[in-house]
Amino acid sequence: MTSARPGRPTTMRSAPERAFLHLLVDTLFVSVTHFTVWFAVTFWVYLQTRSVFATGIIAGLFLVMTSLSGIGFGSIVDHHPKRTVMIGSNAVALVLYAAALAVYLAAGDAAFTDPASPLLWAFVLLLMSGVIVGNLRGIAMSTAVTLLVPAERRDRANGLVGTVSGVSFLVTSVISGLLVGLSGMFHALVLALVVVGASVLHLATVHVPGDRPAPSAGDGASRVDLRGTLAVVAALPGLFALIAFSTINNFLGGVYMALLDAYGLSIMSVQEWGLLWGVLSTGFIIGGLVIARRGLGSSPLRSLLVANVVLWVLATTFTLHRSVLVLGVGMFLYLCVIPFIEASEQTVLQKVVPFERQGRVFGFAQSVEQAASPLTAFLISPVAQFVFIPFMTTGAGVELIGGWFGTGPDRGIALVFVLTGLVGLVLTLAAFGTRQYRDLSRRYALADAPPAAAPAG
Repeated sequence: MTSARPGRPTTMRSAPERAFLHLLVDTLFVSVTHFTVWFAVTFWVYLQTRSVFATGIIAGLFLVMTSLSGIGFGSIVDHHPKRTVMIGSNAVALVLYAAALAVYLAAGDAAFTDPASPLLWAFVLLLMSGVIVGNLRGIAMSTAVTLLVPAERRDRANGLVGTVSGVSFLVTSVISGLLVGLSGMFHALVLALVVVGASVLHLATVHVPGDRPAPSAGDGASRVDLRGTLAVVAALPGLFALIAFSTINNFLGGVYMALLDAYGLSIMSVQEWGLLWGVLSTGFIIGGLVIARRGLGSSPLRSLLVANVVLWVLATTFTLHRSVLVLGVGMFLYLCVIPFIEASEQTVLQKVVPFERQGRVFGFAQSVEQAASPLTAFLISPVAQFVFIPFMTTGAGVELIGGWFGTGPDRGIALVFVLTGLVGLVLTLAAFGTRQYRDLSRRYALADAPPAAAPAG
């Protein structure tokens, strides 16, 4: 038996801590894979078709699929061991990415230049399905935090999970831009197959203590069990309000997902845009590390709304002028605060929701919150293409504000960001004064520690 050296604290980690770190690192590599595919196909489709409408449809498609799958994915997580869910997610993604690669090789780049091509959208659907099935891992990882991390350290663990997301964006943005510029989608898909396959092999060697389906509490008759999940959410005063607060942020997210890549690619090359995202994504890492070190304070709900205010303010300012520097600074700050929003909600849910229901409640929250973004993305991309871009190119906007705001297609997109930010700022400031916000803040402060996870094996 090996003992620690005299005078030094031991660095031995418990089995749950080791398992958490293994899952965290594995999640990092797989997140890079899925984000690479997502970023790459968005870049590639815009470069192939030069259609803002097409990139908006991709963003909307991703978010609709995320919203529709959340509740079902949550049920899968609750009724199966977390490691098994992660392996299954990888296996399905491998099949979908392999099918997409076969379509791509058979057709060639020239077959995907028409934004109305059924072949193009079949290819996109295969890739988006592979990315979406990766969301199973995210829900499983959230419940694994409850399973493996003591309650008093969960906000910091959620900060580490946010840091992993930031590192994923950092690596992904650089890889995606370079790979698309080099070979279209070919090398991006090869990379996805290699990394996801390696993850399956790694997870097969990881032991997760206590990793078994959560006790069913009499709900096993229905795997999806939307009614039971709604009952749990309704039984916790203020929980619907928390989900509503998070949904507000996703209205902004829909606009960004639909138009931000098109805006960036209109003022710089795909390689430069990818490299810029790589630099900016350090903001996500910084935000996650701050949470991991300092936590979220006594009121994660207040942190969530303050972060929303910052996001909306940034949305009104970082595209006021056609400047890569202003865009870069604004997006860096934007990414710094996103982890506070995500970690705040995760920490509250992990504290007040019974462990056996957490997968379904996380999935339900994901579905409801993400439903806002597809609506925004589907509406805003045609509005930008057919209203705001003409308005700032040849329309009345040229005379009204073109002298100081600038003119051209990119300024039409910028005007959408500014107006969206102003509306969102007003709505979020109003949320601070609501009774639901005050009641939920008190509820969190008085909540007991969450039920213990399944006993360690």
